[in-house]
Amino acid sequence: MTEDGAGRPLRADARRNREKILAAAVRVFTTQGLDAHLDRVAKEAGVGSATLYRNFPTREALVEAVYRDEVARLCAAAPALLAEQPPMEALRSWTRLFLDYVTTKYGMIDALRAIAATGESPYGHSRELVRAAVATLMEACAAAGAIRTDIGPADLAAALEGIALTSAGADRRPQAERLLDLTLDGLAVRP
Repeated sequence: MTEDGAGRPLRADARRNREKILAAAVRVFTTQGLDAHLDRVAKEAGVGSATLYRNFPTREALVEAVYRDEVARLCAAAPALLAEQPPMEALRSWTRLFLDYVTTKYGMIDALRAIAATGESPYGHSRELVRAAVATLMEACAAAGAIRTDIGPADLAAALEGIALTSAGADRRPQAERLLDLTLDGLAVRP
Protein backbone atom coordinates (compact mmCIF):
# COMPACT_ATOMS: atom_id res chain seq x y z
CA MET A 1 0.00 0.00 0.00
CA THR A 2 1.41 3.33 -1.00
CA GLU A 3 -1.57 5.34 0.25
CA ASP A 4 -2.82 6.29 3.67
CA GLY A 5 -6.32 5.49 4.89
CA ALA A 6 -7.74 8.58 3.12
CA GLY A 7 -6.27 7.57 -0.26
CA ARG A 8 -3.40 10.07 -0.17
CA PRO A 9 0.09 8.89 -1.16
CA LEU A 10 2.30 8.02 1.78
CA ARG A 11 5.29 10.23 2.50
CA ALA A 12 8.63 8.57 1.75
CA ASP A 13 9.44 8.10 5.45
CA ALA A 14 6.01 6.63 6.16
CA ARG A 15 6.41 4.23 3.22
CA ARG A 16 9.85 3.16 4.52
CA ASN A 17 8.42 2.59 8.01
CA ARG A 18 5.63 0.48 6.57
CA GLU A 19 8.12 -1.61 4.57
CA LYS A 20 10.34 -2.06 7.65
CA ILE A 21 7.33 -3.19 9.69
CA LEU A 22 6.29 -5.73 7.05
CA ALA A 23 9.82 -7.14 6.77
CA ALA A 24 10.16 -7.36 10.55
CA ALA A 25 6.75 -9.01 10.87
CA VAL A 26 7.80 -11.76 8.45
CA ARG A 27 10.94 -12.43 10.52
CA VAL A 28 9.15 -12.31 13.87
CA PHE A 29 6.14 -14.38 12.79
CA THR A 30 8.39 -16.95 11.12
CA THR A 31 10.60 -17.41 14.18
CA GLN A 32 8.14 -16.78 17.04
CA GLY A 33 4.76 -17.57 15.51
CA LEU A 34 1.71 -15.39 15.20
CA ASP A 35 1.32 -15.07 18.94
CA ALA A 36 4.50 -12.98 19.08
CA HIS A 37 3.92 -9.67 20.76
CA LEU A 38 3.46 -6.85 18.25
CA ASP A 39 5.82 -4.67 20.28
CA ARG A 40 8.49 -7.19 19.26
CA VAL A 41 7.65 -6.50 15.61
CA ALA A 42 7.93 -2.74 16.21
CA LYS A 43 11.27 -3.14 17.99
CA GLU A 44 12.61 -5.41 15.22
CA ALA A 45 11.50 -2.83 12.63
CA GLY A 46 13.13 0.02 14.56
CA VAL A 47 9.88 1.95 14.93
CA GLY A 48 7.68 2.83 17.87
CA SER A 49 4.55 0.90 18.75
CA ALA A 50 2.43 3.92 17.80
CA THR A 51 3.88 3.80 14.27
CA LEU A 52 3.08 0.11 13.99
CA TYR A 53 -0.51 0.57 15.19
CA ARG A 54 -1.03 3.65 13.01
CA ASN A 55 -0.20 1.48 9.98
CA PHE A 56 -1.80 -1.74 11.22
CA PRO A 57 -4.47 -1.16 13.87
CA THR A 58 -4.98 -4.91 14.48
CA ARG A 59 -2.91 -8.08 14.37
CA GLU A 60 -5.17 -9.32 11.57
CA ALA A 61 -4.48 -6.20 9.51
CA LEU A 62 -0.74 -6.77 9.90
CA VAL A 63 -0.97 -10.48 9.04
CA GLU A 64 -3.06 -9.75 5.94
CA ALA A 65 -0.67 -7.01 4.83
CA VAL A 66 2.32 -9.34 5.30
CA TYR A 67 0.57 -12.00 3.26
CA ARG A 68 -0.31 -9.62 0.44
CA ASP A 69 3.19 -8.14 0.44
CA GLU A 70 4.77 -11.60 0.24
CA VAL A 71 2.52 -12.50 -2.71
CA ALA A 72 3.44 -9.27 -4.49
CA ARG A 73 7.16 -9.86 -3.95
CA LEU A 74 6.91 -13.45 -5.15
CA CYS A 75 5.06 -12.48 -8.31
CA ALA A 76 7.35 -9.54 -9.05
CA ALA A 77 10.30 -11.93 -8.94
CA ALA A 78 9.16 -13.79 -12.09
CA PRO A 79 10.01 -11.05 -14.64
CA ALA A 80 13.12 -10.08 -12.68
CA LEU A 81 14.44 -13.65 -12.77
CA LEU A 82 13.68 -13.91 -16.49
CA ALA A 83 15.74 -10.77 -17.07
CA GLU A 84 18.70 -12.31 -15.24
CA GLN A 85 18.60 -16.02 -16.12
CA PRO A 86 17.70 -18.37 -18.96
CA PRO A 87 13.97 -19.26 -18.76
CA MET A 88 14.32 -22.76 -17.27
CA GLU A 89 16.76 -21.54 -14.61
CA ALA A 90 14.41 -18.65 -13.85
CA LEU A 91 11.52 -21.09 -13.40
CA ARG A 92 13.65 -23.30 -11.15
CA SER A 93 14.75 -20.28 -9.06
CA TRP A 94 11.18 -19.01 -8.80
CA THR A 95 9.95 -22.36 -7.49
CA ARG A 96 12.42 -22.04 -4.61
CA LEU A 97 11.03 -18.59 -3.86
CA PHE A 98 7.55 -20.14 -3.96
CA LEU A 99 8.64 -22.59 -1.25
CA ASP A 100 9.86 -19.67 0.89
CA TYR A 101 6.53 -17.92 0.36
CA VAL A 102 4.49 -20.98 1.34
CA THR A 103 6.64 -21.54 4.41
CA THR A 104 5.88 -17.99 5.53
CA LYS A 105 2.20 -18.41 4.68
CA TYR A 106 2.06 -21.75 6.52
CA GLY A 107 3.28 -20.01 9.67
CA MET A 108 0.36 -17.59 9.38
CA ILE A 109 -2.29 -20.13 8.37
CA ASP A 110 -4.45 -19.85 11.51
CA ALA A 111 -4.59 -16.06 11.28
CA LEU A 112 -5.30 -16.20 7.55
CA ARG A 113 -8.15 -18.65 8.17
CA ALA A 114 -9.57 -16.29 10.78
CA ILE A 115 -9.41 -13.42 8.28
CA ALA A 116 -11.09 -15.58 5.62
CA ALA A 117 -13.83 -16.52 8.11
CA THR A 118 -14.80 -12.85 8.36
CA GLY A 119 -15.55 -12.84 4.64
CA GLU A 120 -12.38 -10.91 3.75
CA SER A 121 -10.56 -13.73 1.97
CA PRO A 122 -7.07 -12.75 0.84
CA TYR A 123 -6.69 -15.94 -1.21
CA GLY A 124 -8.62 -15.44 -4.45
CA HIS A 125 -6.65 -12.51 -5.81
CA SER A 126 -3.31 -13.95 -4.70
CA ARG A 127 -4.00 -17.28 -6.41
CA GLU A 128 -4.57 -15.43 -9.68
CA LEU A 129 -1.37 -13.42 -9.24
CA VAL A 130 0.63 -16.60 -8.62
CA ARG A 131 -0.87 -18.32 -11.65
CA ALA A 132 -0.05 -15.28 -13.79
CA ALA A 133 3.58 -15.41 -12.61
CA VAL A 134 3.73 -19.14 -13.39
CA ALA A 135 2.22 -18.44 -16.83
CA THR A 136 4.85 -15.77 -17.53
CA LEU A 137 7.65 -18.17 -16.64
CA MET A 138 6.14 -21.07 -18.58
CA GLU A 139 5.56 -18.93 -21.68
CA ALA A 140 9.22 -17.90 -21.66
CA CYS A 141 10.29 -21.54 -21.22
CA ALA A 142 7.99 -22.67 -24.04
CA ALA A 143 9.29 -19.92 -26.34
CA ALA A 144 12.82 -21.16 -25.64
CA GLY A 145 11.74 -24.74 -26.42
CA ALA A 146 12.66 -25.83 -22.89
CA ILE A 147 9.32 -27.24 -21.68
CA ARG A 148 6.42 -29.32 -22.91
CA THR A 149 3.41 -27.32 -24.01
CA ASP A 150 0.75 -29.85 -23.00
CA ILE A 151 0.93 -28.76 -19.35
CA GLY A 152 -0.65 -25.43 -18.46
CA PRO A 153 0.06 -22.89 -15.71
CA ALA A 154 -2.89 -24.07 -13.62
CA ASP A 155 -1.47 -27.61 -13.64
CA LEU A 156 1.99 -26.52 -12.61
CA ALA A 157 0.62 -24.13 -9.98
CA ALA A 158 -1.43 -26.99 -8.50
CA ALA A 159 1.64 -29.23 -8.43
CA LEU A 160 3.68 -26.50 -6.74
CA GLU A 161 0.98 -25.92 -4.14
CA GLY A 162 0.77 -29.64 -3.42
CA ILE A 163 4.53 -29.98 -3.04
CA ALA A 164 4.77 -26.93 -0.83
CA LEU A 165 1.87 -27.88 1.42
CA THR A 166 2.94 -31.49 1.93
CA SER A 167 6.55 -30.47 2.52
CA ALA A 168 6.06 -27.35 4.66
CA GLY A 169 8.62 -26.79 7.36
CA ALA A 170 12.38 -26.31 7.38
CA ASP A 171 13.02 -29.95 8.22
CA ARG A 172 11.20 -31.03 5.04
CA ARG A 173 12.77 -28.48 2.69
CA PRO A 174 15.19 -30.99 1.08
CA GLN A 175 12.25 -33.24 0.19
CA ALA A 176 10.33 -30.31 -1.26
CA GLU A 177 13.29 -29.32 -3.41
CA ARG A 178 13.68 -32.89 -4.69
CA LEU A 179 9.99 -32.97 -5.60
CA LEU A 180 10.29 -29.61 -7.35
CA ASP A 181 13.26 -30.91 -9.37
CA LEU A 182 11.30 -34.04 -10.26
CA THR A 183 8.33 -31.94 -11.40
CA LEU A 184 10.46 -29.55 -13.45
CA ASP A 185 12.44 -32.42 -14.99
CA GLY A 186 9.12 -33.96 -16.04
CA LEU A 187 8.11 -30.67 -17.61
CA ALA A 188 11.35 -30.30 -19.56
CA VAL A 189 11.57 -31.19 -23.25
CA ARG A 190 13.87 -34.11 -23.83
CA PRO A 191 16.09 -34.17 -26.93
